[in-house]
Amino acid sequence: MADMPPLTRRLALAGGVATLAAPLVARAQTATIKLGLIHPVTGAVAAAGQRCRMSAQLAIADINDAGGIKSLGGAKLEAMLGDAQGRPEIAASLVDQMAEAGVAGFTGCFASALGLAATQAAAKYMLPFSIDSGIADSITTRGLKNVFRLFPNATGTNNDAMAALDSINKKAGSPVKSAVLVHEDSEFGTSTAKLAASLLPKIGIEVKALIPHATPTRDFTNVVLRIKSEKPDLVMISDYENEYVLLARTLVQQRVELAGTYSISGGGFNLKFAKEAPDVAENMMDFNHWYNPKNPRALEYRKRIEGLGQVFTWEYLFGYFAVRLLADAWERAGSTDKEKTIAALNASTFDDFWLPYGPTKFTDGQNSGAHAVALQIQKGDMKVIRPEEYADAQPVFPRPKI
Repeated sequence: MADMPPLTRRLALAGGVATLAAPLVARAQTATIKLGLIHPVTGAVAAAGQRCRMSAQLAIADINDAGGIKSLGGAKLEAMLGDAQGRPEIAASLVDQMAEAGVAGFTGCFASALGLAATQAAAKYMLPFSIDSGIADSITTRGLKNVFRLFPNATGTNNDAMAALDSINKKAGSPVKSAVLVHEDSEFGTSTAKLAASLLPKIGIEVKALIPHATPTRDFTNVVLRIKSEKPDLVMISDYENEYVLLARTLVQQRVELAGTYSISGGGFNLKFAKEAPDVAENMMDFNHWYNPKNPRALEYRKRIEGLGQVFTWEYLFGYFAVRLLADAWERAGSTDKEKTIAALNASTFDDFWLPYGPTKFTDGQNSGAHAVALQIQKGDMKVIRPEEYADAQPVFPRPKI
């Protein structure tokens, strides 16, 4: 397992953690609720997986410090950690190991492909699974009764993203009339790009090409040459962190003239990118998960993460609230019985968050009140530009020429 960030290491000591390796060794403890955290903390998407894990452990520490699950006599949460390594078969195997060790539920898995495998495995035991990141619709549309996602799915995110793009484009005089979509070729990128391609013509934007690539990809020269040959007004990106950043850099290096770049759940669209590559990141747009910038609790949480030496990203929202959703269900159920917990999740109106969401309502495991927002990097910071009710800045669009 890769070295964990300093906060994760500290919380592991404070919050009670059993780490899964091979073989699994369970650590018995009185009055605890074992919670499985499955993330890719090594491999191609390790950085994001570590952030999800780190924030999940932060939530566990907060819950325990506040008295644990009070309806269960103050029972404390104990994290069991599993490294999925970016491989679905390992994610499924970890579920089996953790179920045998007595976990009461799971959160994870950052990547959709991992979430699909892990939730399917958890369904064999009917153990509740609170998805953190993982946008693919199929995670909650397969009829699994144990899977819940507080956060938006691909269809909802794409529909909202198109409405935001349409609003931004029309307000600027409709400079975007064509687009090329670049995406990584696993479940996340493929499903997101295909859905976006079906929706763009409805807002008057022609799709000139869909360009898939593998993860990892170390050189985007040929992809960018293909983009230049298509001469689009907009490039849409559906990638994980490393590839997102490399593609963005290559577009600037090759001086591709665009009205803008717009991603949906862009893995590399974050404050780290904004600060490390300001000439590349400035005025890039993304439709993604974020906090409500008008909520003081959200700003306090961001300062808290930054005060711990971390660059704030949306994974810190995913991991944190995926745990809190499940803990809230145990609190309301007054039990960790899986059937009672699943019933509590189905009836959940969880609202102890600072996200730009409507009321929580689960239908077939998906929260219909969840919404991502349109974001833009402006002067090294991340700003909400749509919808207007949450916006703390107006879009800079079209993007000034390189």
